[in-house]
Amino acid sequence: MVFNSRSKEYKDKIRAIATDEPVKLRIIVPRSMKCSGATLCVHKENENNVYNSMFWAGMCGDDKEYWELHFVADTPGLYWYHFELDTPWGKSFVRNVGHGHGEFSPDGADFQQTVYDKDFATPDWLKGGIIYQIFPDRFYNSGKKKTGYRKSRVLRKWGEEPFWREEQMNGIWNNDYFGGDLLGVEEKLPYLKDLGVTCIYLNPIFEANSNHRYDTADYEKIDPLLGTEKDLKNLCKVAKNEYGISIILDGVFSHTGCDSKYFNLYNNYNSIGAYNSQNSPYYSWYKFINYPDEYDSWWGIKLLPEVREEDESYREYICGKDGILRKWLKCGIAGWRLDVADELPDVFLDDLRKAVKEENSDAVIIGEVWEDATTKFAYGQRRRYLLGEQLDSVMNYPFANAVLDFVKYPNAHEFFDRVMTVVENYPPQVTNVLMNHIGTHDTERAISRLAGDSCEGYGRHWQYEHNKLSEYEYLRGLSLMKIASLIQYTLPGVPSLYYGDEIGMEGRKDPFNRACMNWEEPNNELLRWYKRLGEIRIGCKVLAKGEFVPLYSEHKTIAYLRTDENSELLVAVNLDDTDVDIFVGEQWDNSYCFFDESATDGYIHLEPMRYTLLTRVIEFSDCR
Repeated sequence: MVFNSRSKEYKDKIRAIATDEPVKLRIIVPRSMKCSGATLCVHKENENNVYNSMFWAGMCGDDKEYWELHFVADTPGLYWYHFELDTPWGKSFVRNVGHGHGEFSPDGADFQQTVYDKDFATPDWLKGGIIYQIFPDRFYNSGKKKTGYRKSRVLRKWGEEPFWREEQMNGIWNNDYFGGDLLGVEEKLPYLKDLGVTCIYLNPIFEANSNHRYDTADYEKIDPLLGTEKDLKNLCKVAKNEYGISIILDGVFSHTGCDSKYFNLYNNYNSIGAYNSQNSPYYSWYKFINYPDEYDSWWGIKLLPEVREEDESYREYICGKDGILRKWLKCGIAGWRLDVADELPDVFLDDLRKAVKEENSDAVIIGEVWEDATTKFAYGQRRRYLLGEQLDSVMNYPFANAVLDFVKYPNAHEFFDRVMTVVENYPPQVTNVLMNHIGTHDTERAISRLAGDSCEGYGRHWQYEHNKLSEYEYLRGLSLMKIASLIQYTLPGVPSLYYGDEIGMEGRKDPFNRACMNWEEPNNELLRWYKRLGEIRIGCKVLAKGEFVPLYSEHKTIAYLRTDENSELLVAVNLDDTDVDIFVGEQWDNSYCFFDESATDGYIHLEPMRYTLLTRVIEFSDCR
């Protein structure tokens, strides 16, 4: 191979680099090419090519030679590069032919090098931890009497099936509630502590007129069914001081509800909303096409009028000195998860980061971006979420899909390619705080996706009929959940556990994935497994910032390391239908084994559908 951007033999930093930080690049050229000169051709996106001469660096065996240079960039951005060789037969080009491999190809792609601002830092408190996502209405009802809510809301008995038929909703979608509240979350803090949770992510809690609360009615108030501002302050205080758990909130800033004090379509609020008058203080926030009934809305849903985030008065309301972001940070929250962050323009995200970090430099900002966040296009341009001026982290859908697809449809090479794409492209301080979920309120539950038929393309009636797995599927799903979560908990980043997944809750997409937490009949075997994973993350500091190193990939079997200067963690998983022996080196023979399969004579033996997890302290002799 002439070049491999994912091997330290060719590239000494397999990640994004900081401004002014050198990265060493090396190519290995056959002597038979009679190369008389090598050049790195690099350009910052939308700028011209720059040609950098490489130097001859000696022989590689008898028939190959090294050409090297150090590349440095002084401004953040995406840089693209390939290599050009001078030979007696003309120019030869070394380009990316996939999987980080560089070969002689005139038609290959350029390699990507992300460069971030050298002052970019992300919060250390999240690294090595565990996030727990809570859909507030469905987690736990404290039993406190609910007051101050609109009487049209339908209060249900805990544990009943969420409404999904149109006739059940009586014309008002998402209007059934089960009474989960902030006091209920506080009561369950000991339970979360036992899982090793260090951060709770709450789906929206501000006043809204649906059970999911993504149709904000008032950013300044907690929804009355959930509790009060005092309840939130106390939850943040108790969680942090007594259990070491931080709270982050869901910020929904790309749209509001039409039934809100800002838009006020139904005149339910004592305010002059944008729908009521063009003299409304909120009129400039919205994108009216033909006032008042035609306006842009989120994904065409008229209940969710889109906001013009560039509007100065809106940005001041959310990001200003007395704005919404700072108000709730002052109440004790530790950061924000941003709904549909890729629909928020740069000017808004720039202001948001400035406001959040001025209020609390240690607060975290996590964006909802479903793709590779370094190459995302939106608003007609390449986005700069992770270059140092906007987000700290994103919801890591690329990892989620890599894990779930590998466990269900095993392909070792594909798994590593998807993981390494993120590792290679993202800044390391971002990689260490990635929100690594395998299920959320927007997806079917992990056990259902792993063990059941795909629900893609099917409506709610089909999903209702296939919402419960057969006994065989469920038992198989439990085994697959253990493997998926083992990988999830040991990849770079922070595992995010969707409430109920740890007790084996099933569910297709919305609303079936948003059922009430089953406190009465948990799957205790799976719960014990998740508690053990939590203990491992607490005890293995290498999982906070350790480098990710692929070790073995063949057919349906993988092995990888997490390593730092003090210790190493080895994960191996065999999803094949035959036994596998993996050579890992004799240094692992006396390592600590968390499960059954240890290393002997440098090999790990794994039977079908088995896994192992080993750890060892790096001795001085290993580093010489």
